[in-house]
Amino acid sequence: MALLTLSFILLVTLGLGLLLQWLPARGSLKPTYPQRAPFLGGGSPDTHAWNRYHIRYYPMTLLLIAFEMEMMFMYPWAVVFIEKGTMAVMEMGMFLAILSVGIVYAWREGVFRWQ
Repeated sequence: MALLTLSFILLVTLGLGLLLQWLPARGSLKPTYPQRAPFLGGGSPDTHAWNRYHIRYYPMTLLLIAFEMEMMFMYPWAVVFIEKGTMAVMEMGMFLAILSVGIVYAWREGVFRWQ
């Protein structure tokens, strides 16, 4: 009975959503190309959007993500390491050692030098 009620609610919701999408588009005129084009002050873009971001930001972003992952794993570890004992300390030591290898590699490649 609950499955039947859930499927009925799902069908009604899906039908109302499609109806709300279909009704406004039915009565309006199709916009011309200048109306559909993204607003850029009347001109077309000179370069692609990705050309504005220099490649030197990507390694720093990857390092930021690595440090954030470290913190994401250290908070739950801090809650349970007393229960788990030495094994938890060794696991976190291995995790930090792997991250440290990545940081040393990035340092050796010169990621931390701004030019």
